[in-house]
Amino acid sequence: MSCLMPKRSHWLCAFVVASVLLVVDSKRARQPRCPSSCTCTKDNALCESAGDDPSQSFVKSEFTEIPKESFIHTPALHLLLFTANNLESINEDAFLGLPHLEYLLSVMHLLTEHLFQVHRKQPHHVDFNLRGNQFTCDCKLKWLVEWIYSTNTTVDQIYCKGPASQLDKKINDLAPQAFDCITTVCFLPVLKFESISVEAFSFESDQYVVFAHPSLGNAAFWSTSTVICKPLVIDNQLFIIVAQLFGGSHIYKRDTSANKFIKLQGIDILQIRKPNDVETFRIDGESFFVIADSSKAGFTTIYKWNGNGFYSHQSLHQWYRDTDVEYMEISSKPHLILSSSSQRPVIYQWNKSSKLFDRRTDIPEMEDVYAVKHFQVKSDLYICLTRFIGDSKVMRWDGALFRELQTMPSRGSMVFQPFSVGSWQYAILGSDYSFTQVYRWDAKKGEFVHFQEVNIQAPRAFSPISIDNRQFLLASSFKGKTQIYEHLVIDLSN
Repeated sequence: MSCLMPKRSHWLCAFVVASVLLVVDSKRARQPRCPSSCTCTKDNALCESAGDDPSQSFVKSEFTEIPKESFIHTPALHLLLFTANNLESINEDAFLGLPHLEYLLSVMHLLTEHLFQVHRKQPHHVDFNLRGNQFTCDCKLKWLVEWIYSTNTTVDQIYCKGPASQLDKKINDLAPQAFDCITTVCFLPVLKFESISVEAFSFESDQYVVFAHPSLGNAAFWSTSTVICKPLVIDNQLFIIVAQLFGGSHIYKRDTSANKFIKLQGIDILQIRKPNDVETFRIDGESFFVIADSSKAGFTTIYKWNGNGFYSHQSLHQWYRDTDVEYMEISSKPHLILSSSSQRPVIYQWNKSSKLFDRRTDIPEMEDVYAVKHFQVKSDLYICLTRFIGDSKVMRWDGALFRELQTMPSRGSMVFQPFSVGSWQYAILGSDYSFTQVYRWDAKKGEFVHFQEVNIQAPRAFSPISIDNRQFLLASSFKGKTQIYEHLVIDLSN
């Protein structure tokens, strides 16, 4: 997910196309006949409107755009030819008012999908001649394949000239699903504040984002030692769990009538002394949250909603300096994984009879794991394990335990966050000392492959969010500015 911005537009794919009208093909003995109203050379024909076959050509013209209704005063045109022009924009109504247009032929140094998009405005059948082009059939050509697939226009058979895997294949027979082309770009402006956690959530059909500000405090809660703000929605009520290092942690409730948050309750400071992570989950219709405590004397504790407030439900263990807690289902059973600075990650399983979590096992040979995050690909369960020093890991559940799948070199990593955008699965590995690395899941290989680099200062958390069918990734930064990235799919047929 690099911050590379396209020179012209996020949504336009430009490349060189060399289509020819009335070309003399050296491989053919038969020469095309030059129309009586045209002046022909070896490479092109310049025609004037005449008789029953009016035509118009633009050869090496100096104009860079075709504005709206450019041919409204020549409704009898049957043929339009553009040769060796440097067109930069074509209005979507450029060809309105041409009821007799049958042939639109393009020979352009800069050809975009927009030319074909405006053709959809034509209410009648138009023939396109694209023969003689050197088409590279990679992801940048997906828009043309989709246009051919969906149009009722006659398009002569054209062929791929590269890459090697597609050489000499018929473009007309390619399926849009065969192309998989994506890119991610930096979306500006960035948010001008530091943050140590970020999470997007939905409430009453709206999208929200909550940040924890480690030094500036929070506008709603006025805390200067906040480490995480965790949203929790229960029965159309919005709660925010504010975990902080000093002054105790608290739970706030949204008062919709007053349009503000009110303090609901505090969290026992004898149990939660140094919170480092908060996780929310539901089991059998009941709502819980758990706070990982990283102090020697604190307890990682699970809290349960009783209809009026949250009460301590279970303390998992003491003295282990837990840094992260992750909830997941393994074989359809609720589990927690605790990461700690003093032991290997521990797996707890929910006991349906006692309604408590029991220690099940640990993850062998994985000391010094700072955090664990899980994701699924189809029915397979995976976890990403973050290490500040040493290699971070990807592991797969084999039915009995987690087995190592992949090793990611990491240095100064505090977050290894998997996330999905549509059908794509990613994992982003942060670093305090170098570029943050983004990996994309390769379904054929069954593992992550390197995708992009992102320059974020001391990243701490990532959260995807979808707004108006646009996909964004929020990145909190402990020492820099909070970043927003937009995930773009090169899909110009939409």
